[in-house]
Amino acid sequence: MTRSPAGQGPAPLLVACALGIEHLALRTGDRGGARGPLTVLRTGMGPKAAERAVTKALGRPPLRDAAVVATGFCAGLAPGMHPGDLVVAEETRHDGGRTPCVGTDLLVEELVRAVPRRTVHTGPLTGSDHVVRGHERGELLATGAIAVDMESAVTLRGALAAGARPVAAVRVVVDAPQHELVRIGTVRGGISAFRVLRAVLPAFFEWHRSSLLPRR
Repeated sequence: MTRSPAGQGPAPLLVACALGIEHLALRTGDRGGARGPLTVLRTGMGPKAAERAVTKALGRPPLRDAAVVATGFCAGLAPGMHPGDLVVAEETRHDGGRTPCVGTDLLVEELVRAVPRRTVHTGPLTGSDHVVRGHERGELLATGAIAVDMESAVTLRGALAAGARPVAAVRVVVDAPQHELVRIGTVRGGISAFRVLRAVLPAFFEWHRSSLLPRR
């Protein structure tokens, strides 16, 4: 079992998001099934802010061995995606590098239970340094990616650079090729995604619990 540096119990769970509205959703969402310490970290928007914040957080003793989940909103790339759909990354991609994610199948199973009637997509989640619009969606889709955001890939890369640990990325689609979003808080798609994000923590807790079980 993975334990904290002081040997005083299991390693904590760090859930990283970028935006204030994402942090609000997670902070006020369903915490049923919590097992052990949880930190919800607002990193700030963009890859540089995310990598800096996560590296700093994991450099401190309370979180040094924490399992890490990158979450928040994303742009869907594949046809047929809708606001409120979920994306569970099999890997994240950034600047030619790839970070495999742990426990994808379990996360899908638990998210289906936590957020019934929502579609869960799995595949590569790619990173960008800006909001992706229009023709860029098609270009990224052609690489095999199914969704894009600015923080997940560097969050997981930074987490593993700070030490071996379980990492995962789960995102809620806030806009998609047929449903482009202008402002998160005032459009129906943004409100739908916010409600879904409030419901995901129990799935993260179960993923975290599984990551603490002894390996055979």
